[in-house]
Amino acid sequence: MKLTRLAAGLVLGMGMACAVFAQTTMKISISVAQNSHQGVAIDTFAKEVEKRTGGRYKVQTFYNGALGGERESIEAVQLGTQELAFSSTGPIPNFVPETKILDVPFLFRDKAHARAVLDGPIGQDLLTKFDAKGFKALAWAENGFRHMTNSKRDVKAPEDLKGLKMRTMENPVHIAAYKGFGIVTTPMAFPEVFTALQQGTVDGQENPLPVIISAKFDQVQKHLSLTGHVYSPCIFVMNKATFDKLSAADKQAFIDAAKEGAKANRARVDEDDAKGVADLRAKGMTVIDNVDKAKFVAALAPVNAQFEKDFGKANLDKIRNYK
Repeated sequence: MKLTRLAAGLVLGMGMACAVFAQTTMKISISVAQNSHQGVAIDTFAKEVEKRTGGRYKVQTFYNGALGGERESIEAVQLGTQELAFSSTGPIPNFVPETKILDVPFLFRDKAHARAVLDGPIGQDLLTKFDAKGFKALAWAENGFRHMTNSKRDVKAPEDLKGLKMRTMENPVHIAAYKGFGIVTTPMAFPEVFTALQQGTVDGQENPLPVIISAKFDQVQKHLSLTGHVYSPCIFVMNKATFDKLSAADKQAFIDAAKEGAKANRARVDEDDAKGVADLRAKGMTVIDNVDKAKFVAALAPVNAQFEKDFGKANLDKIRNYK
């Protein structure tokens, strides 16, 4: 009887050990703080993956560029040294050139338009372009509309930008556009930006309100202009080989978890956008909210002509006119 109990205990113990060892841990990272729209995205994703796979997969979350800036994280996912990343599309065109089109200034009317494009056939087709580059793109999410901050002066019109030294993302479309405004562009990974602004290495930067708030740029920037010049998507990416090893059910679990993460992320962007201006004004920033966007669009006419050659006017119009 004792032997039978002992044997049963050993079998149970071995079963529990197997269950423990069966859990696979993966990493996901962002370059901004946990208490942000991006933090909400990966925290929700991690919780959903664990729930939807019955705890067989656990996602470890890393914040504030702990595993490197966005470009480094995307590289790590492509190489397979990191399983997952959540990134703005800033560095993505360096890996998947077809996504460059999304970064064209003043392409989207508003968030509803941008979300409809990304969730519809155009955006879903773009997700498939990641496969050949070593990624599985799980879902589009959001960074928001980008606005300009600087420590020198109010920016009400495009001419006010001339000569300002601005940090830009490592993104060829952004750099070309901002040079069109007369900005002295300084590409830089996000984790370096706060210190560069603090030390005066650059005069300003441009980011959506949720990033400006979570990064505490109000501490090192005086002037904010609500230019809304570029819509910035975010994306969940996974190493393609890692994704391909999953069962069909687990593949769907990761995709569905990413969609839930995107939903929570967009809700937080809406919340930050609604309260952001008042919040930043209360912290001492001067906010210019009556920017003449038509002047900014006109200033980019030569650059936009080049974009129409690069991407095809029909492709740009397809996005502009999408309903």
